[in-house]
Amino acid sequence: MISLFDLFKIGIGPSSSHTVGPMRAAARFAESLCDAPDVARLRVTLYGSLAWTARGHATDRAVILGLAGEKPDTMDPTLADGIVQSVTQAHLIPFNGHPTPFNPDTDIVLDTKTVPPVHPNTLQFEAFDSTDALLACARFCSVGGGFIVPEQATETATYAQPDMPYDFTSGTELLERTQNTGLDIAGVVLANESVLRPRAEVEAYLDRIVSVMMDCVDAGLHRSGTLPGRLNVRRRAAALYERLKDQSRSNQPSAHGIMDWISLFAIAVNEENAAGGRVVTAPTNGASGVIPAVLRYYREFCPEYSLDGQRRFLLTAAAIGGLFKLNASISGAEVGCQGEVGVASSMAAAGLAAALGATPLQVENAAEIGMEHHLGMTCDPVAGLVQIPCIERNAFGAIKAINAASLAMHGDGAHHVSLDQVIRTMAETGRDMNHRYKETSLGGLAVNFPEC
Repeated sequence: MISLFDLFKIGIGPSSSHTVGPMRAAARFAESLCDAPDVARLRVTLYGSLAWTARGHATDRAVILGLAGEKPDTMDPTLADGIVQSVTQAHLIPFNGHPTPFNPDTDIVLDTKTVPPVHPNTLQFEAFDSTDALLACARFCSVGGGFIVPEQATETATYAQPDMPYDFTSGTELLERTQNTGLDIAGVVLANESVLRPRAEVEAYLDRIVSVMMDCVDAGLHRSGTLPGRLNVRRRAAALYERLKDQSRSNQPSAHGIMDWISLFAIAVNEENAAGGRVVTAPTNGASGVIPAVLRYYREFCPEYSLDGQRRFLLTAAAIGGLFKLNASISGAEVGCQGEVGVASSMAAAGLAAALGATPLQVENAAEIGMEHHLGMTCDPVAGLVQIPCIERNAFGAIKAINAASLAMHGDGAHHVSLDQVIRTMAETGRDMNHRYKETSLGGLAVNFPEC
């Protein structure tokens, strides 16, 4: 089981695998050399998908911030531009408190030729002394959702947890735990998490995650202007918000008005993400709008809303996201957008069903439906930016999640395709998908958009 503390991470946009992960890797490399004041030069090499979309996904900025000691969960996003501009102009970076020569134009190398042996999101850090001798070298894989793994390590070892009372590695095992204990899925996850830390701390973290998500929605609802990048995409959420408020006061509300609100919530979050604002990987930044949008729908439109239900939502969603991370992938560079928006939709469907009182079998069915209808979704961001089609795609992922939860709850939990089967299918589909459609901006909309 993957801890919800690992699955839901607070960070900054626009990408968990290309921004949050690389920033964490850079900070870890800097910390490993905190007792080596004779570092005279640094070099970072980005490979694969990280190299192809480095500037659009702000990987170059993330590396600078991480080497400067910033971490995605604690840094103030409003300070990022100033730090990056200072390093770019002075060609010096505050590396462990020591101004160290670093020219981003030459010391961040984009290697689009070398095929990394373990994962398409691979980056290498090198430190040299004053004689240009190599002091240290470290290679990391950014495997999705802000997770980083040393290239030589196995993921399963990295995700190993202490013995838990109700550990599970498949949907079948998860359902067995609920049947044997009488707990629902959220109860199983909470019991396991409470082995790692006090229950009060777990619940406080759940509440903090919701708070950050809702703050992000609210920020997106009130900000206008143009998103960064050469596409000059204008923010839509603020204007849409005003129109929907006007419609809600009319005597003829739209029959599909709730859908518009759900789309608005998702768009608001993903515009904040695209602008480098504070978001929660859920399970990734590219898909960070789906779960907040469905949670906001639950809070504002469902009479069943309660704080306990909100926590059950996230605990259940974490169980489902962990299964995808363990048995397939949540990295767009590995399996396409089915591993990002598809997984987020599956998580949100399960979470909403649980919050509305569904049985574990119905919850598992909701998660399965949510992913089944995202299978094969490519990741082809236009201009390497997490904007088109990513922002709208989150809105559709949220709508499909609510539909999946509703369909599952109209049944008794019995269904032909299991969650484990759809997870396995997603993994196989991702392996078969051409690399051009896996977060490289080399295929699909990224090349057929006429203005690029």
